[in-house]
Amino acid sequence: MNTFKSAALLVAATALVAGSSVAATAAPAPDGTRVTSLQRTAEQVLGGDAKPVRVTADAVAYDGLTVTEAPRGSASTKALSCGYGHLCMVVNGTKFDFYKCQTWELTNWIGDGPFTNNQTPGTVARFYNKDGSVRWTSTAYESGTATWDPIWSLRPC
Repeated sequence: MNTFKSAALLVAATALVAGSSVAATAAPAPDGTRVTSLQRTAEQVLGGDAKPVRVTADAVAYDGLTVTEAPRGSASTKALSCGYGHLCMVVNGTKFDFYKCQTWELTNWIGDGPFTNNQTPGTVARFYNKDGSVRWTSTAYESGTATWDPIWSLRPC
């Protein structure tokens, strides 16, 4: 009897876990593709030209950028890990990890959040106003808290 109950519990737990991961994976988009809520969030803040190359429930990967949910406690820069050669920041609860030298168009970057510029020492990341003028810069290695509004584009290198 205990073996039967244990097996039933295992089957129920497996179904619950599988069901929750399927629900979290994606919702159907109007064109029939599946779009995660994280991908929707990323698309709201990236200019319309960025197209994902890989989408999972936990991350959206672009050519030169990975977008994930910000880790809990990421309000402090100590909690914001960032790989060597990368520029990372948290904007509205979403972590952006840039690793390709190009200009990224942005929208809806508002509020304050931590950043870590962990690129090659001396590499300058530039953050731009709407008119294309430089709003502020960060020289690697540097970390801190930034005010994102209004940042309209950035160039990690």
